[in-house]
Amino acid sequence: MVVTHDRPADVRPGRRRAAASRARTALDALEHLVGGLGTALLALLATLWLALTAVTCLVGIGLRLLPSALHAVRAVADRERGRLSRWGPETVGPAPLPDGLRAMLADRAVRREVRWVVTHAVLGLFLGLAGATLPLSAAHDVAFPLYWSFLPESESASAVGWWTVRDWPGALAVSGTGVALVGVVLVCAPVLARLQAWPGRRLLSPEPGTDLVLRVAELTATRAAALDAHVTELRRVERALHDGTQNRIVAVTVLLGAARRALARNPEEAAAVLDRAQDAAEQALAELRAVVRSILPPVLADRSLPDALTALAAGCPVPCQVDADVSTRCPAAVEATAYFAVAEALTNIARHSGAGEAGVAVRAADGLLHVEVRDDGHGGADEHGGTGLTGIRRRVEAHDGTLELASPPGGPTTLKVTLPCGS
Repeated sequence: MVVTHDRPADVRPGRRRAAASRARTALDALEHLVGGLGTALLALLATLWLALTAVTCLVGIGLRLLPSALHAVRAVADRERGRLSRWGPETVGPAPLPDGLRAMLADRAVRREVRWVVTHAVLGLFLGLAGATLPLSAAHDVAFPLYWSFLPESESASAVGWWTVRDWPGALAVSGTGVALVGVVLVCAPVLARLQAWPGRRLLSPEPGTDLVLRVAELTATRAAALDAHVTELRRVERALHDGTQNRIVAVTVLLGAARRALARNPEEAAAVLDRAQDAAEQALAELRAVVRSILPPVLADRSLPDALTALAAGCPVPCQVDADVSTRCPAAVEATAYFAVAEALTNIARHSGAGEAGVAVRAADGLLHVEVRDDGHGGADEHGGTGLTGIRRRVEAHDGTLELASPPGGPTTLKVTLPCGS
């Protein structure tokens, strides 16, 4: 009796997914290696410049060239920091180079950058060349049976050059070598990429405690921005109450006094004055409601952020579409900030952009609320042009959020706001 064991149905798909993941990881690693090759070539030039400067220092000329060489090292190190930040945790750069040669040489960050540039010029260059040539060699050998017969005998060899091919078995053996090289690339490329990035992660990262200092400085700035935004909001509410509602209530008081005096001598005149007083009271009530809504819109508290933004878009003079994908409620302060950012942006669009249409997109993902407002106007929006963008930035930064503005002359204009909304 033969006993058969059925394989689970998901074994092959699981293996295919694992192979695809391994291939993507290897391709990413090769991309990292080639990118590191570019900075390694720059590091080599900076190292040669440093060596030339060191030699000329023996005759005194190099002392004048040394600051420029250290600036070149900083420029290459900053490019590597940018590359490492794109492929992993952000690598924060140090403070600007100090003035004076003595201060530069005493700076620990400068000395660490010099150590990195020399290391990367050797190790990074070697690993980058390996990452660039291994896939080419593998492709050369895998496809070798397709074209080996057209090559001269002196060139009919594998990429490694171990033997000269004179027959089909030799060509197939070269192809097998290529397949083995593909396996080497899949296994070794991630290791080589990590090894190439290791000196930069170690030497170009800030000193211990620097992240904390930068975070404290950032929190200090955002707290100041929050206080400024709070004071600005209080002034706006005070101005709205003083210039609008208060004047209306004063007018009601004056009109009621006039109606009381006219009531005995001329009832018809008193009725007309009372009508004016009623109109003034209704206007004061409407303005008071507008001020209350500007503090926290009821639709935002009672319903949701998409509903509040839909109401904003409906009241915008420029046709505006809202695309919202927010499945859960964010904190009230975050929703209020997003609401006022969109309200200010739509006001700017209506007043200054000359746009024919606008759009608002809202997304919540990975603990962040993304808000984008765009229009097809003539562009040229300037944050320092008094259009309320500074106020939006202060509100956003008070929540550790970010604001990005793209408004080239001729348009279109895109305003992106990102706010943390996690619990």
